[in-house]
Amino acid sequence: MQRSPKQLEDRVAMLGTDQKSESGEQLVQVEIYNQTYSIRSDGDNSYILGLAEYVDQKMREIASGTMTVDSLKVAILASLHIADELHRMNSNHAQSDAQLASRSAECTELLDRVIKHRDIAPQEFEVEQ
Repeated sequence: MQRSPKQLEDRVAMLGTDQKSESGEQLVQVEIYNQTYSIRSDGDNSYILGLAEYVDQKMREIASGTMTVDSLKVAILASLHIADELHRMNSNHAQSDAQLASRSAECTELLDRVIKHRDIAPQEFEVEQ
């Protein structure tokens, strides 16, 4: 279940983030698979809560699809699932980058031909007159 930014802000307020260190880091409390964790962060609390909710969601999906009740096993399976998602996205990104580079090279070659032809065409025109 994805929450809106407003819902995440409300969740931050509910769990509490009032503690700040001298270095500007904040202590954000998150709940993952019925366990509360305190996370130090100098970033956006809503982002941290969103990540925690994503991990919680994956763990619950894994737990509902398996018969294991061991939270460590569920966490490992969820982390493998998330790592697989990341690997697939990185692979797709690399393929897209390669396609973009190839198309960019094709466009550059076509533009070079057009410019070269444009430079040659006026000379031929002058010769014909």
